[in-house]
Amino acid sequence: MLAALGNGVKGGKWFSLMDKVYSPRTLAVAWERVAANKGAAGVDRISVERFAMKAEQYLRELSEDLRTKRYRPEAVRRTYIPKGRGQTRPLGIPTVKDRVVQTALKLVLEPIFELEFLPVSYGFRPGRGCKDALREVERSLKEGYTWVVDADLKSYFDTIPHEPLTERVKERVSDGNVLDLIQAFLDQDILEEAKRWTPTQGTPQGAVLSPLLANLYLHPLDADLTGAGYRIVRYADDFVVLCRTRKEAEQALCRVRVWVEANGLTLHPDKTHLGNCMEQGQGFEFLGYRFECGRRWVRKKSLARLKDSIRQRTRRTRGDSMECIVKDLNPMLRGWFNYFKHAHKYTYKPIDGLIRRRLRAILRKQNKRPGFGRCHADHLRWPNAYFANLGLFTLYEAYCHASQPR
Repeated sequence: MLAALGNGVKGGKWFSLMDKVYSPRTLAVAWERVAANKGAAGVDRISVERFAMKAEQYLRELSEDLRTKRYRPEAVRRTYIPKGRGQTRPLGIPTVKDRVVQTALKLVLEPIFELEFLPVSYGFRPGRGCKDALREVERSLKEGYTWVVDADLKSYFDTIPHEPLTERVKERVSDGNVLDLIQAFLDQDILEEAKRWTPTQGTPQGAVLSPLLANLYLHPLDADLTGAGYRIVRYADDFVVLCRTRKEAEQALCRVRVWVEANGLTLHPDKTHLGNCMEQGQGFEFLGYRFECGRRWVRKKSLARLKDSIRQRTRRTRGDSMECIVKDLNPMLRGWFNYFKHAHKYTYKPIDGLIRRRLRAILRKQNKRPGFGRCHADHLRWPNAYFANLGLFTLYEAYCHASQPR
């Protein structure tokens, strides 16, 4: 993409970018990505499927509206998704048209900002992800950086100040039309049932452009800490600072607090702490794992979500055949194991046992037998081998296979 931008850069600032955004080729690529991600319809009730029926027409209209400066984003539909322990998290759903334009904008802007982003940032970046961040944490712990500052930014996406954020964009982008378009997305109305308002801060979670802008706003924090010699591993707004001593960790936390307050953000008072993760009870949680006493565990919230998903797929009233239920379970279990296969070995057997108990309960009901499938007779009637013959994915067996030397 940088090559496509040509020589439109002077003094470290990029100009003449808007024609790249409304280019039919850019919009076509953007639409392909939006279509692949699917997602719900926005306030205009036009789904990805409906958009696809007239995609060529809609893309021509978007290109022309962007070129002539007639394009205006519509309101973002707000919904809420479960966060655990009865809590929810707000999610903004832009229209499909707005998602296409934001994706086109991201295609143009991302290569520019990627030039300055540091290796310590892993979230929502090309060719980088959770597993890379976890490997870096593991490497630092093995090298003796066991005093860890576990920082949590309170409602980060909803509290990013607009003005300093746009100033950071202007440090690299001087195209006024692109800047106006970014501002229009930041000023999008939020529609929640009968309520409608214009936000004065934040960038909606769920918007295509939000992760890039969120990374841009935290980039100076990455630079500040690494410049001072600290090891930071950041995935979006979730980050840890790894140190060798308590004193170093305390100084790092102080530095984080100063930067956060100076930039209009807030550290969560109950979720920000430091400790020596090699000691019992002083571990930290990062990207679904808990690191404590030299071991990786699956954090309780992640285990709870898995068990909820298992229970949802194995309701006793489910009338499908056992083959169908196993076929439904397996992709979810494989995906979960692929991410959590580095957890401690004691993690997997209890989950396998839960799954088989749930499946036996279904079989008992289908066979009009009372109880919940925990008696010895059920194990004789439907032993573990019965489910293995149906092809049920077994987490512990997968762990043993993955742990074998190659």
